[in-house]
Amino acid sequence: MREISDLARELLAQSLAAWALSGRVCAQSNGAILVCCKGMEIRIEAAAPGVPFRWMLSVDGRKRGALSLPAVLRQVRAALDPGYAMSRVRIAALPPVQQ
Repeated sequence: MREISDLARELLAQSLAAWALSGRVCAQSNGAILVCCKGMEIRIEAAAPGVPFRWMLSVDGRKRGALSLPAVLRQVRAALDPGYAMSRVRIAALPPVQQ
């Protein structure tokens, strides 16, 4: 079974392609993931134990926490494409539609 960092790295690489951004995603020796795109370097690593976040991102020297991979993707997209209009997906149960 592949490790979570391998899957996260592949997800980030595929996300860059889906966003039509040219860049690269690589693993670092300490287990962190480095995203290089548009002259920026974004470092993503597992958060330390006891921290309320699962991932830590370093963008332009600022560290931010992310609770999940979708949160990591949102932060990466916002850093690389500041003009992108973000929208949140909401899923809610609705009553069945009568036809």
